[in-house]
Amino acid sequence: MQIVQSDTIDKLPFSVATIGCFDGVHRGHRFLIEQVCTEARKRGLNSMLITFPVHPRQVMQKSYQPELLSCPAEKESLLLQQQADYCLLLPFTQELSQYSAKQFMQLLHEQYHVRALVIGYDHRFGHNRSEGFTDYCRYGKELGMEIVQAKGLVEEGISISSSAIRRLLSEGQIEQANHFLGYNYSLEGTVTEGFKIGRKLGFPTANIQPACGDKLIPGNGVYAVRVHLDAHCYPAMLNIGYRPTVNNGNNLSIEAHILNYSGDIYHCPVRIEFISFIRKEAKFEDLTALSRQLEEDRKNVTRMFSSLSGVYGSQQ
Repeated sequence: MQIVQSDTIDKLPFSVATIGCFDGVHRGHRFLIEQVCTEARKRGLNSMLITFPVHPRQVMQKSYQPELLSCPAEKESLLLQQQADYCLLLPFTQELSQYSAKQFMQLLHEQYHVRALVIGYDHRFGHNRSEGFTDYCRYGKELGMEIVQAKGLVEEGISISSSAIRRLLSEGQIEQANHFLGYNYSLEGTVTEGFKIGRKLGFPTANIQPACGDKLIPGNGVYAVRVHLDAHCYPAMLNIGYRPTVNNGNNLSIEAHILNYSGDIYHCPVRIEFISFIRKEAKFEDLTALSRQLEEDRKNVTRMFSSLSGVYGSQQ
């Protein structure tokens, strides 16, 4: 795939295209991309994905917190793995937000050489998103652009979508979210210094400051994770929450205890790969009770990793 900017439109050939944010580039997106590639081959045209470097709602609402499944660099990396010929990065502007669906389709047809547009089963575009597939077909006929309606990927009655995956992650349903994604969800960040309470309890932790403030943090609780550090991968248990036992207030913490590891990793970049949900966050009577629970968590995480094949290899 070749990623192109909107200012290189003169180099774009005629294509079959689709439009989307492609947040997470999950299995639902890949199913759509496969359909685009199939339709392009049928017509002897190139296949193209059209996406936006910045989420459209962030342009429309400056205060909007998107809770992304993939930061821009991650999304670009995931898109590069797909089979489409081109990916057009189209800046979403205030001016573009005022385009009607027909005006936007005309832009795609005349400037970006789109000859057929594959539209996601639930996708709407244009000012106020008030028009639907029937309207798109009528405008396409007027413009000389073929409109194809894509099928959605549905499993057990659930449409695989970014919103469904966000809900699963927020509820701590990591295994199902990973299944829908087609890879293990992860967070990148830097190890920062904390209060070192875990060290006093015999469970030293690496406090993680996420690198992308717009990326979704899974729901509070304890997780089995892999920590990717200096080209190595380590099994670990991770807590996300407000540490109610030590009165952490409203400060959300993300801290990982790497199993059987010792070393100074302050200020080191890490990637946390989520594998499984262990339990919800809870408040304990005292630090002794917390320590007992942490030991039980460690045993559970150790057992879980020992049952997995290729424990030290990433699945992403």
